[in-house]
Amino acid sequence: MSEFENAIYQWQQGERRLRAAPAQRGAQLERVTEALVAELRRRLGGRFSAEELVELYGRGTAWCLQAAMKAAPEDPWAWEAGIVVDAAFGRYLRGASDYAGGRREVKV
Repeated sequence: MSEFENAIYQWQQGERRLRAAPAQRGAQLERVTEALVAELRRRLGGRFSAEELVELYGRGTAWCLQAAMKAAPEDPWAWEAGIVVDAAFGRYLRGASDYAGGRREVKV
């Protein structure tokens, strides 16, 4: 499995876990996820490739914990990287210049 495919799989699982979260926690998890998406937008800008996003993920996501803690300081359960970090990267991937619904577009 390539680094890209592995990252996509993890991000899809994060989105699945977010959707499956108990209703009483869903709103807070959504807020944290959206805060992380905003931070990704700040870090990568408007135009980015799937490769750039995978590279950022591969360099580490420790910075995400700080953003999650800021978004939900009283709710440490809402900082779960396997949910909010992966879901945020999955959502942000949809805006990549070379992403087409589950795969990278290859321009020839």
